[in-house]
Amino acid sequence: QKALAATGQKTIEDAAKWLHSHCNDPSLDDPIPQEYALYLCPTGCLYNHLQEFWKESKRQCGKNRAHEIFPHITLCDFFTCEDQKVELLYDTLKRVGDSFSQYFPPSISLSLHSSTSYLGFFIGDSHANIIKEFALAFSSEASALADCHVKPCLKQLHLTLAHKFYPHHQKTLEQLAKCINPGETCQWVAALYSRDMRFVHYQTLRAVFQYKPQNIDELMINIGDFIYVDPTQQSDVSEGWVIGTSHRTGCRGFLPENYTERANESDTWVKHREYVFVTASRSFTQTENEPNVKLNGEVHNPSMSRSVTNVFSLQNATLRRGVLVMHHGERDSWLQQCLTADGKYYRADLNFPATLPKRKDGMKHFEHDPPLSCCGIFQSRLIGEALLDQEVTVSYVYSSPALRCVQTAQHILQG
Repeated sequence: QKALAATGQKTIEDAAKWLHSHCNDPSLDDPIPQEYALYLCPTGCLYNHLQEFWKESKRQCGKNRAHEIFPHITLCDFFTCEDQKVELLYDTLKRVGDSFSQYFPPSISLSLHSSTSYLGFFIGDSHANIIKEFALAFSSEASALADCHVKPCLKQLHLTLAHKFYPHHQKTLEQLAKCINPGETCQWVAALYSRDMRFVHYQTLRAVFQYKPQNIDELMINIGDFIYVDPTQQSDVSEGWVIGTSHRTGCRGFLPENYTERANESDTWVKHREYVFVTASRSFTQTENEPNVKLNGEVHNPSMSRSVTNVFSLQNATLRRGVLVMHHGERDSWLQQCLTADGKYYRADLNFPATLPKRKDGMKHFEHDPPLSCCGIFQSRLIGEALLDQEVTVSYVYSSPALRCVQTAQHILQG
């Protein structure tokens, strides 16, 4: 349950990888729940322009508090929920979203407001009232079903552009903000995010180099790893070093500070589920699976025009098409365990292939492009057998030219 909640309950494989990475995490068995928040997030053209503002404002004026999180409108502040009850939050989001989908504004009125320490869009009252009702409905139902205290945001709704910046940057930020057209095409999404409540007030660092520990109290980090660092605990640490906790493994230790860079607070957050509020012109996508009205056992939607009905029929005809994206069945590091001092291959154990395929340049090109191990082949065939058992028809297969990717695709098809 803990691994599923920490990975957004997406797949069993993600949860298994999380458990494997956290095998040495001293807090693995501690009953510490995640914190959750509900945000209303823009997508489409408006989101792209907001991202451009994020980039330019940081480049011209330096980082401010708004850069820590992606563009959003807060619907419900962070709250805790027990791991085994998280799915009730998903059900609540879907149910409340469906009940408000007909009333949600197709576009939201945004007006720019500025002060010496804040810049952002305020939501128009009529639209804000509907959004607040949605947040209140979610918080009430989630509190009752999942037995957690959810507090909706009922103050002035806003989308922050900049916060806690130097006053002399106000004019520059305002000029950049005026380049954003708040009326741009946008589809709004209610998204449920989680974070680790233990590290709320910590700094988040990102590893830019790999570091292998030289001492037992040092932390192993890979490029891209996130590290939580408590600024109040660094006074007794040697210069050039920090002590932190790895987001990937949960382990704690010392690491060289110059191997890292500052990351954003939300970089370690996990998106669990989202509800897309479709505009009126695309309302059929909201009613494909759950029609609103039934008359004499037949689906009836009086607002659906003939043209939309035609598109609806076309959608139903193509619902069975899908794309299955897979990761290759092997890491590229196993070959190092099977090389002699003079660079020759030997079979270290029965999981490794008896021989390697012949290549023009011999072992050199296998270093970063090895074949599948026996377990990788078995797992690939097993997936193929599962697809066959479910009567999945494969029309096209696309693969990376990497040997292990080609082999994975081959054995899936053989299965």
